[in-house]
Amino acid sequence: MDTLSRAKAGQAFTVVELLVVCTIIAILMMVAIPLYTQYTTSAIISEGVAGTSAIRTALRVYCSQNGSYAGATLNNLSIGPSDLEGKYFAQSDYTLTNVGTSTYFIKAGPPSRINRPNMPYYAIDQDGSEHGTWLSSE
Repeated sequence: MDTLSRAKAGQAFTVVELLVVCTIIAILMMVAIPLYTQYTTSAIISEGVAGTSAIRTALRVYCSQNGSYAGATLNNLSIGPSDLEGKYFAQSDYTLTNVGTSTYFIKAGPPSRINRPNMPYYAIDQDGSEHGTWLSSE
């Protein structure tokens, strides 16, 4: 008796048929969940790098106008309040430290708009040297 005629007769699926379907679904989930996690992590990293790039550009403008990076803060750069706001990062997730006449250090992360307790951070300095734990996951 084929499946169609069995359904018309009101009979149910066999246990073997149900196990085959469950196995196929489990295999698909074993592939899909890690890929989804990898794609979302990549999106988070991209947003953090984009935010630090916006800060670097604003710092270059600040330096060209003032002759040095000294005195630069996130509040007095030419960055609007919404420039650093994204899906994963808020403006408060970015820090600008070690600001001197020719030095600075920008850190992004961990993002506050998602619940990922072990999310790493990304940082870059005035020479373009990257620091942090995002580098190993790219």
